[in-house]
Amino acid sequence: MAGRFITFEGIDGSGKSTQIHTLAETLRASGHDVVLTREPGGSPGAEEIRRLVLEGDPDRWSAETEILLFTAARRDHLERTILPALARGQIVLCDRFADSTRMYQGLSRGDLRGIVDQLHSLMIGREPDLTILIDMDPAIGLARAKSRATAEERFEDFGEALQKQMRAGFLALANEFSDRIRVIDGARDIDTVAADILARVEADLA
Repeated sequence: MAGRFITFEGIDGSGKSTQIHTLAETLRASGHDVVLTREPGGSPGAEEIRRLVLEGDPDRWSAETEILLFTAARRDHLERTILPALARGQIVLCDRFADSTRMYQGLSRGDLRGIVDQLHSLMIGREPDLTILIDMDPAIGLARAKSRATAEERFEDFGEALQKQMRAGFLALANEFSDRIRVIDGARDIDTVAADILARVEADLA
């Protein structure tokens, strides 16, 4: 049988990475065959591109160059990880996918959404079956993200203004793709958020 492709989205520091790992463990404990992956990354080639786009100075790349890099990483990830897993009937849980590119590269430095969508249609041609969007106050999310103190802080270094823009953009995207995007209030305690996500995913799998 065909697998199920579920993605997690949200601004930096929204808690999606914690929640996607919790969901993977819960689904596996229930007997589901789960592949947990991420973007950019998820395949050897895409992980190399990840280092290029997430590290270094905020102005290292133009938005147009970023779109091409993210699309190249996503194509390799799709070919080598996502599609083979779905063909095996597995549940693929992916931390970010095309919706993040629609937001971060499509809106952050000009109106480039049209270019993102054209490349997606040409090179990817696949949307998730379900997307969990964890909504979070931008100031709280940014403080969480910066507290991690990793090398991958290029987008966090754009500041709170970008996070506010991204939050508004993600919520607008939820209206645009209301058939697959489910908005989760990330301001609640971790266990409550996890239970809400699990209920949405179980309903989708059923």
